[in-house]
Amino acid sequence: MAEMEVEKADPVKVLSENISCRNRQIKTLISLIGQPQQVAPPALFLYGHTGTGKSLVINSLFQTLQLPHVIVNCVECYNQRFMYEKILNKLQGLRSYMADPDSYLKCDNMNDFIRTFQQVCEDKGLNKQTVYIVLDKAECLRDKEINIIPSFLRLQELTCRNVCVILMTEIVWEKFRTGTGYCEPYIINFPDYTKDEVLTILTEDRPKDCEADFYSMYLNLLLSVFHMVCRDLREIRYLASLNYDQYCQPIKTGEAVASDTRKLWKNIEPHLKKALQTVYLREVSSSQWEKAQQETEVGQIPSLQGLSSRNHVELPYYSKYLLIAAYLASYNPAKTDRRFFARHSGKIDKRAKLIKKHERTSNHMLGPKQFSIDRLMAIFFSIVEGRVSPTANIFVQISSLVSLNMLGQVAGDDQIDTPKYKCLVSLEFIKSVSRTVGFDVLRYLYDFV
Repeated sequence: MAEMEVEKADPVKVLSENISCRNRQIKTLISLIGQPQQVAPPALFLYGHTGTGKSLVINSLFQTLQLPHVIVNCVECYNQRFMYEKILNKLQGLRSYMADPDSYLKCDNMNDFIRTFQQVCEDKGLNKQTVYIVLDKAECLRDKEINIIPSFLRLQELTCRNVCVILMTEIVWEKFRTGTGYCEPYIINFPDYTKDEVLTILTEDRPKDCEADFYSMYLNLLLSVFHMVCRDLREIRYLASLNYDQYCQPIKTGEAVASDTRKLWKNIEPHLKKALQTVYLREVSSSQWEKAQQETEVGQIPSLQGLSSRNHVELPYYSKYLLIAAYLASYNPAKTDRRFFARHSGKIDKRAKLIKKHERTSNHMLGPKQFSIDRLMAIFFSIVEGRVSPTANIFVQISSLVSLNMLGQVAGDDQIDTPKYKCLVSLEFIKSVSRTVGFDVLRYLYDFV
């Protein structure tokens, strides 16, 4: 009897109860899909930014309606053959080649895929049901063979089977058109959640021991800070769980009550500002973040210096040395290069230490100076470990540092043959990069000897 009630339950109602703020998309999809024996549209196109509920709605829909389907992430399929084989073997119930090597299907091209797909549907008794093929991250298909997208859009016509291909992507349909002959899919948009919708969804994560009004007040305060710079639901949800304990801290210590919004805001404001600097970066785990907050409260220096200064950066090996050389060229006077980088067992010339510090002007206070590429390369070859040839690869990495805004190219009419640059990173940043290659940058800076 219970099973009969589940079968009679309205799928729109069931899905809408489990998935907030996506009623319109759920109703549209269910109306298009219909009954398992009915003919579905040849292709559906679902688009929207990341974190807008596309995958959640599709997965929940197939599980609720118990429909035969295959979901493939196009990022994982580096070529067409791998994609065809993955679809066919998932359809017949095989997850990998190692599960059953004898039954694993091989497929090299679209013609073989169509023929094998027809055979699998017949073997599995799916000729009278709609089979759904979901291609997630479908924008990757644009980099494959030119016929792959038109073929998938016309798969129902080519296979003479009741099959529906669902493309899920973050870009609009117009970006997929490259010529004529396309079968236009039915397009469904998943727009970004509004502020009220985000509030509704986040309210579902309320801790059991927390009052609804108090948690709603916390979420409103959080969204007032982050909603303008971050619309990703998953990121906001992560930030909400990360900062909630800190928000409740004055209540736990007895310094404030739940209704004292002013004190609670004053306590959480500096922590939210610090978190605002690292939106999307995930430089540390939530446990490391909480540890850093506790160290700050007791007056210790946080052990996670990279949170605000972006010290956690991945660069190629020689790019790190090029950046160090650029920093030295920007903040050291050109006349000191011979003292610092003369070849004496790779060590600094000790005569540089004889200059009295009080007679110098701090180069760091004056800011970075421009330098020529010849001077940059001379310092680079002096400090880098091992013998390096001046190949095109080295000069390309200089352009990469410029595009990353770590170096700035100085404009000028006379800069065509010998371009000049400035180093744009901070001292803390260059110290962090130097530590990754075991280079003591302070020993080679004029202001610190």
